[in-house]
Amino acid sequence: MALMESEAIVLRTYPLREADLLVTLFTRSAGKLRGVARSAKTSKRRFGGALEPLTYVRAFYDVRERQELARLDACEVIESPLATEVTYARAVALAHVAELLDELLPDQEVNDAIFRLTLAVLHALQSSDVWLPVTYFELWLTRLVGFLPALTECIVCGRALNGSRAYFHALADGVMCIDDKRRASSEISRESRALAAQMFCAPVESFGQAKLWQSQAADLRKMLMQILQRHMEKKLVTAVMMEKMGE
Repeated sequence: MALMESEAIVLRTYPLREADLLVTLFTRSAGKLRGVARSAKTSKRRFGGALEPLTYVRAFYDVRERQELARLDACEVIESPLATEVTYARAVALAHVAELLDELLPDQEVNDAIFRLTLAVLHALQSSDVWLPVTYFELWLTRLVGFLPALTECIVCGRALNGSRAYFHALADGVMCIDDKRRASSEISRESRALAAQMFCAPVESFGQAKLWQSQAADLRKMLMQILQRHMEKKLVTAVMMEKMGE
């Protein structure tokens, strides 16, 4: 049987027997796949450093009928996150991207928009200034998976918010006006909503050397993570790490 070939992003690897690895890939042509890389711990020719998380690779594999796991034959590195210095902040941000994709993406469902988003954000994460690309990724990912209504109107009454105050709640998607906000709601600033509007209108690379401080758009990130984690019905390990890093 001829091997399938696809661009892919490595999400996670787990030890499997003495020399094998269980690998989760986000492939461009087949969506998220789980496969076994035989002798991956010992075969530098077939895998080398290609199975490090968030490595952009060309993967060669086959999927056999009635088998849950694919067989990963080889991977060629296209771009590696290890090509530039990996600071603690950058390591946490990369792990956050990987965990979000692994938890949110359904198996074997092609999503080229999220694949292109991930590649663009990985390029932006080559520096140690992680908050802008992480915010951009969380915002667009929440929209692309269908969990984020427009931030320009109240989800209860439909009133246009424009420059009015807006609020979000842990049990709701979107924002509410001051009259419809729930008890224990949090306010999202005009500045954060304006930043979200800019991000929806421009690719991440257009922000160039712009730097987002940890305190900026923290309310936007909090809202996005509440939405995502509620739909996933779990607390992400890396979300806690990002919170601590922002303190």
